[in-house]
Amino acid sequence: MTRFFFAVFLSFFGFALHAAPSPDYWSYWDRADDDSGVVVDHQQWQDFLDDYVTPSAAYDMFMVEYGRVKRDDKKALDDYLQQLARLDPRKLSRDEQLAYWINIYNALTVDLILDYYPVKSITRLGKGWFRMGPWRDELITIAGQSVSLHDIEHRILRPIWNNPRVHYALNCASIGCPDLLPRVYQGSTINRQLEVAARRFINQDKGAEFIDGRLMLSSIFDWYEDDFVGEDGVLEELKLFARTELKQQLDGYDGRISYRYNWKLNEYRPE
Repeated sequence: MTRFFFAVFLSFFGFALHAAPSPDYWSYWDRADDDSGVVVDHQQWQDFLDDYVTPSAAYDMFMVEYGRVKRDDKKALDDYLQQLARLDPRKLSRDEQLAYWINIYNALTVDLILDYYPVKSITRLGKGWFRMGPWRDELITIAGQSVSLHDIEHRILRPIWNNPRVHYALNCASIGCPDLLPRVYQGSTINRQLEVAARRFINQDKGAEFIDGRLMLSSIFDWYEDDFVGEDGVLEELKLFARTELKQQLDGYDGRISYRYNWKLNEYRPE
């Protein structure tokens, strides 16, 4: 009986991880002041990234040295999140808002990992008996609203901006995610930064790779295929940012596509 329920749990858990939620528009946040000259200060987050995000040759990606984070730096990260929580992003310009939400999503994720560190995967966290991850847990209060990571991604960023490139900027503390890049997002440069993030992810093996002639993609392109306007949209997106060799392989490709994702913690350990 115990084995039966364990098998059911694994089946349900696997399905839940691979069934991305549809956008769920939260109208409360769909307001901006494009005449606003306010520039949000993300320096504390930048200081953290400078100290603890490092390139890993083994994985060809940027990873986080969670085990080396000092108590004072964890407190500074908490202070940064509270600083953002005291702002009302609806009073910012659209580009400044976009940078705000991406930075707060990534900083909340790192902060959450540090709260429970050591942990092998973010999927081990979360409230409730099944513990399929912390994404629906309310983590912060902004402008009087309790907000979760799920809210930021699926109720704010995806439906309000309708820009699939936000998927390249959000980091879920996993190896399969787009990297947590070592520069904060800024409203003044947000569109260029999203293109840089897209180019980086698509040209990493975890983004797109041919193995024995078959195209292997990140599961992100499966889960959020509709955000890219279907499978053809995904392939056009890949070709737009692919380097020469990958683009040549993609041109005219009409074979099967497989998907994969690595939920292991994106933790850097000295090689």
